[in-house]
Amino acid sequence: MSQRLQVLFEEEELEEIRQVARRKRLTVAEWVRQALREARSREPSHGVEDKLAALERAVQHDFPTGDVDRMLTEIESGYLGSR
Repeated sequence: MSQRLQVLFEEEELEEIRQVARRKRLTVAEWVRQALREARSREPSHGVEDKLAALERAVQHDFPTGDVDRMLTEIESGYLGSR
């Protein structure tokens, strides 16, 4: 179900929005919908607390690790082939 959203702009700002929408061959309403979708997509989907909790869970694990320089050397030798 669609719902209406009323947003008030000063006339000068609304005219700028109209011009942008016109250049993109969109209605003002469609331009606003697209702009809001884009803004929403840039917002983090989880709060800081969720991210910290995930990090705390991750550091509970004890995975084997190696020396970084040795691992990089092994990776590079795989790309170059053994000589």
